[in-house]
Amino acid sequence: MKYNRIFAIAMAAMLSVSTFAENEKNENTETPNNEEILSKMDMENGVIPIADDRGFTLQSKDGNFVFKPYMYLQGTLNYRYYDDEGLDKAYNQDNVANSGFAMPYAIIGFTGKAFGKIDYNISINAAGSGGNILQQAWIDYAVSPALRFRAGKFKTPFTHAYLTTLGETLFPQVPTSLTASSIMPYSLNAVTPTIGTGFDLGFEVHGIIKNKFGYEVGIFNGTGSSVNTATKGFSDDNHLPSLLYAGRLTYMPNGPMPLTQGNAKMQNLNKMLIGISANYNNEAESESTNDFRAGLEFAWLYNKWYFAAEGYYMHVGFTDRQKIDETLNYWGAYAQVGYFVAPQWQLGVRYDFMDRNGSGKDGVLNMPAAVVNYFVPKTNIKLSAMYQYIGRTGHATQLDRDMDDLGVSKHTACVMMQFAF
Repeated sequence: MKYNRIFAIAMAAMLSVSTFAENEKNENTETPNNEEILSKMDMENGVIPIADDRGFTLQSKDGNFVFKPYMYLQGTLNYRYYDDEGLDKAYNQDNVANSGFAMPYAIIGFTGKAFGKIDYNISINAAGSGGNILQQAWIDYAVSPALRFRAGKFKTPFTHAYLTTLGETLFPQVPTSLTASSIMPYSLNAVTPTIGTGFDLGFEVHGIIKNKFGYEVGIFNGTGSSVNTATKGFSDDNHLPSLLYAGRLTYMPNGPMPLTQGNAKMQNLNKMLIGISANYNNEAESESTNDFRAGLEFAWLYNKWYFAAEGYYMHVGFTDRQKIDETLNYWGAYAQVGYFVAPQWQLGVRYDFMDRNGSGKDGVLNMPAAVVNYFVPKTNIKLSAMYQYIGRTGHATQLDRDMDDLGVSKHTACVMMQFAF
């Protein structure tokens, strides 16, 4: 155990050199107006912020037509240590697994505008497989800032952690409470819903009213990012289309909140977001359950600081054909803080919490984490190093304790390098 901790600490410290050179020049220290930078930075594509200094742009004289190709690469070095769950060593269980180098994202795409009213975006993730190769593809028609229509494959309106632009997150990995599969008391192999919903195919109406109030209402397949085909039918229980119905409302008192959790180019902003969201996946999980989710979110960018907190809930009810009367309830929450200790150095901490085995059983997961981010000047390269520990508490039996973190590593260390233009 001592060596695991030493290794994790070393991984997290790789990028946090003991001194931050005071003479290090950042092109942003001569700070232009951050609102001006924000107005030129397009984060709508959900992958990277497309600012004027990133790559190449083709644009018509009147500005009604814009074409901008982009690229996003992310490579990681991972170390994951799993608890042996009380199994005898004769089972030859490997405590260290799913470790080594990985390439989660190798995205190429293009985004832009057409006719002065349409935004469009398409991105291909060459590191994905199956339906995930098409990461997203959509068009967005704006009648006005308060009334816009979007259709295609894009992020469902749920949780600040997922809706943040991919290259702008504080941590290399989103909270585990959003990605870990729920533990079910029944042997239904297809039923392992997660609280997070991520990308999906669908249609939504959205907009910003009076530059403060945002809304998103849409319908989606509910099959997630790995399915690009039409596979749904009608519900046997309530005779509605078997789709994901989702909505989100936000209040931004200081104007639209940029989709970032800390950007070295924007360290003099004061932007806040308070939001609520909910969705209902009608006959989800291979027509075996109906899943309802709800969430509360808060995010605040204040100069060099970034604060965020979210709580979310998932109710799982079985369809009539399953002949199971029991319903299950899961919930999770996290809070995280980031701070630029120097123009290019950002430190962050996060506390993540999840009731993974359902509220009917005792026991929860506690998942503290820390991160160091370094933005390499004039290169669009970001380096990150994070460490997360998963603890278990409150379980009634040792078996319940062993079951609760199945498939989730007790110690996680990750070093990430990303490049975008």
